[in-house]
Amino acid sequence: MLNRFYILPAIYIVFGAQVLFGQANPEWASVFTRINQEVLANSKAYSSLKTATSTIGHRLTGSENGQKAEQFAFDLLKSYGFTKVRFQPFEVESWSRKTNSVSIGSSPQELTAVKSVALAYSPVKADITEEIIDMGNGLETDYLANPGRVRNKIAFAYLGILEGSADDAVNLHRSEKTALAIKYGAKGIILFNTADNGVLLTGTASVTGKLIPIPAVCIGKEDGFALKNKLATGKQYAQVKMTNFSGLIKARNVIATLPGSTIPDEKIVVGGHLDSWDLATGAIDNGIGSFSVLDMARTFKALELKPQRTVEFVLFMGEEEGLLGSKAYLKQAIKDNSVKQLRFMLNYDMTNDPTGYAATTDESKALFEGIGAIAKTIDTSFKNTFQSGAGLHSDHQPFMLEGIPTGGASGGTLPNNSGRCYHADCDDFALVDEKGMQNTVRFNTMLLYGLADAAVIAAKRLDDTATKELMLKSNLKEPLKIAGEWRWKD
Repeated sequence: MLNRFYILPAIYIVFGAQVLFGQANPEWASVFTRINQEVLANSKAYSSLKTATSTIGHRLTGSENGQKAEQFAFDLLKSYGFTKVRFQPFEVESWSRKTNSVSIGSSPQELTAVKSVALAYSPVKADITEEIIDMGNGLETDYLANPGRVRNKIAFAYLGILEGSADDAVNLHRSEKTALAIKYGAKGIILFNTADNGVLLTGTASVTGKLIPIPAVCIGKEDGFALKNKLATGKQYAQVKMTNFSGLIKARNVIATLPGSTIPDEKIVVGGHLDSWDLATGAIDNGIGSFSVLDMARTFKALELKPQRTVEFVLFMGEEEGLLGSKAYLKQAIKDNSVKQLRFMLNYDMTNDPTGYAATTDESKALFEGIGAIAKTIDTSFKNTFQSGAGLHSDHQPFMLEGIPTGGASGGTLPNNSGRCYHADCDDFALVDEKGMQNTVRFNTMLLYGLADAAVIAAKRLDDTATKELMLKSNLKEPLKIAGEWRWKD
């Protein structure tokens, strides 16, 4: 199709390009072709992730492994030719597991051990034995049906939405379900996983990134439903014992900056979280996202791409413990007033084999679809879909709450049934698909270049009122209130 443009009269070339590519610059076609060829021939995303998982292992923030991962990313970016690479250190309260045990039975004297894992920010020490109360999905409606039922007991809830639930039931994050258990006076909470075959899920149980007052644990799906059946016919009790570490830790975001050619004071941030939980290597969460970002950076340098705006590649640490690295980035940007330079944030978290683009609002649709239209002429496997909407619980969130437009990829699927290994002990490199990572890199390097080089970015930073309206429209008031991040008056 592109070759057809070159042999037609100039007036048709311009008209046809405007129709096909919308707000995109048709001259980007040659750049995108070079990006495509470079990534297909020389991508290092898969091989670099393989090296990291085999030589470092997990990438828990604040751990020795986490420090090794930070240095690994820094050294990669330097090797790609970036001269402006830096660490952004931050010090925060963090958490790591030590010991944990859960035993369940029909009386406090007759308990049997159940395989479990502690959820992050559970207390440094806990040892409780109490009756278990089935709270269904663990949503506020489940508690409001009998507000005092769980007081001084152990709440028990599903991590997903149970079959037979109300059609309008909207699931909450595990930290929000834990916050509700605390609100209604529970002394502990047992959540059970949605994945089959006894897979255990970890992750933060705190909406604030600080210690919670009750122990929170996860058990497997099969053990959970077995317990649920027993609770339907009689009382059950649990002993939950654990020890954990909590204290100030030091971590570092890794940042590589590529100055803009003509509008250097406007900045596009492209990031993904480098850290992982410690039960496995975090190859899927978020190796496939963060190492794709690293390879997007490599591609920019290999092709000597120089878009109009500054591009900042950021590998965030501390996402898993509560978006600690991205919050530290925004805190510094607000402090030094560089937040005014931030025009857009692209986030890649568990991104794989995308076939379209996404953004917070529809203002980005024309530009993103225009970029995608060019990408589709290069490879028709890219479907150029677009979706808009606001969500929580990844590193775009602090940017979004400051009104900064955010976006990234859409339309992909996780490889090799790896969704069941989310935050789990089976998140291993064997799950990674090389072609899926390659597609993330090539199509989103095109998006990043087009966004950074566009004459106009229609999506503007929202003021406080417009940000509030977006949160309301996206049904995010309840989870933000539970997390203590709803800053607006009702």
